Amino acid sequence: MRILSGIQPSGELHIGNYLGAIKNWIKLQNDSKNECWFFVADYHSITENYDPKEKPKEILDLTADLLSLGLDPEKSVIFQQSQIPGHTDLTWIFNTITPLGELERMTQYKDKAASQKQNINVGLFDYPVLMAADILIYKSEAVPVGEDQVQHLELTRETARRFNDRFGKVFPEPKPLLTETPRIMSLIDPTKKMSKSGGEKSYIAISDSPETIQEKIKTAVSDTGGGKDKRGGYNLLEIFNAFAETKEEKSDYSNYKRYHEEGTLKYAEFKPALANLIANYFADYRKKRAELSGNPDYVKKVLADGAQKASAVAAKTLQEVKQKLGLII
Repeated sequence: MRILSGIQPSGELHIGNYLGAIKNWIKLQNDSKNECWFFVADYHSITENYDPKEKPKEILDLTADLLSLGLDPEKSVIFQQSQIPGHTDLTWIFNTITPLGELERMTQYKDKAASQKQNINVGLFDYPVLMAADILIYKSEAVPVGEDQVQHLELTRETARRFNDRFGKVFPEPKPLLTETPRIMSLIDPTKKMSKSGGEKSYIAISDSPETIQEKIKTAVSDTGGGKDKRGGYNLLEIFNAFAETKEEKSDYSNYKRYHEEGTLKYAEFKPALANLIANYFADYRKKRAELSGNPDYVKKVLADGAQKASAVAAKTLQEVKQKLGLII
């Protein structure tokens, strides 16, 4: 089964990014039944406010992070979106068969437009069509997505149906791979999803040092209102559960959860334990990341090799599409 997914290069990754997507990618690539394609979605990232001088570093840093976390170029195709012209070529073609009303119904456009009112660009509006092209140009059969992307994937499936019905069969209708992922909330406001926009103290970056992790967990919101509002505590427990792997760690989680429900959880003990758990979980990542930071040529080679493989498939699909459209003379 050909599986495809992408992630934007827009600054450092946090544990919500890892648990929500990358951890699952690694699991999928390690299943020999899957053929995995993962890309750095740099075209998607420029729909938001950004510094062009920082973008090259963000692309390389994200790629190095993915490799350090466990993505393997021997098992997956890893590439940079903007290096494959077929993505934007196919987007234009799909634009000509996508009803305006379908894009106007996309809730994520409304959310993003509200967060950057000074830069409501056409790219934000057309984002789902580019996403459809990203997926369909490789004839992907499945896409791991979170709930917030299901609406976009349904548009992708509808685009494939619409094209096939009008011009002839080319594309499969990719199915969503919805996996149970923990909903990690902000450390300082447990009513909001963890995000870099909340400030450095609101999230834990996967690159944070053990000392930084300790400090952020120490200041994280726990139970408030004299223990009546337990959302902060539940969030910290959810994070602990997400990183608990050994039998002992899972047992510790069960005990902490029971203490929390009884109102007897001692945060002076629980918070340091949580910080240690996270820091130890990413110990191998920090070691590999330090090695890659001194070898940018290897990271660039991974992207170049991936682009070569992706270009061959994309070009073949685009040629087939143009033939169906009557553009080949």
